[in-house]
Amino acid sequence: MSMRIAVAMAATFGLGALMPTAAEARPEMVDMHGDHYSPGTIVVKTGERRLYFILDSGHAMRYPVGVGKAGKQWAGTTQIDGKYRYPAWSPPAVVKRDKPSMPDVIPGGSPRNPMGVAAMTLAGGEYAIHGTNVPGSVGGFVSYGCIRMLNDDITDLYSRVPVGATVVVTH
Repeated sequence: MSMRIAVAMAATFGLGALMPTAAEARPEMVDMHGDHYSPGTIVVKTGERRLYFILDSGHAMRYPVGVGKAGKQWAGTTQIDGKYRYPAWSPPAVVKRDKPSMPDVIPGGSPRNPMGVAAMTLAGGEYAIHGTNVPGSVGGFVSYGCIRMLNDDITDLYSRVPVGATVVVTH
């Protein structure tokens, strides 16, 4: 697209017309009637690429998330077993196999650290609900099984969720 056409489009439609539509940080309160989860439960619906934090018997906070790519998705029930701010990250063996040049540890706070500003680890595996340094990936099928959130959203969820909270992941 020429610069002249881009400027004309921006003037006519606003700058948003030229930008890709990535997920934006802003949890929404939504109705959750019909789903019978206890308050404090996290429900991830991978097909929707949405995470729901159950507030009461009829309401939840909804967040956009990135989820496992083809062949990397999982479903089940687990718990939050740890909460970490600016965690260091060691890539699991499957990631190292696909990306052998990746360092063994990426320090917390590094722009190359895929965990973002916070992570809540899940019991029974190598998965976490975490922030990201690639916000455009939120809303896609992008991970090796982790649940990826915008940094502002993981910060909000992190403040609401205790260690031990139930996490339900469905397709």
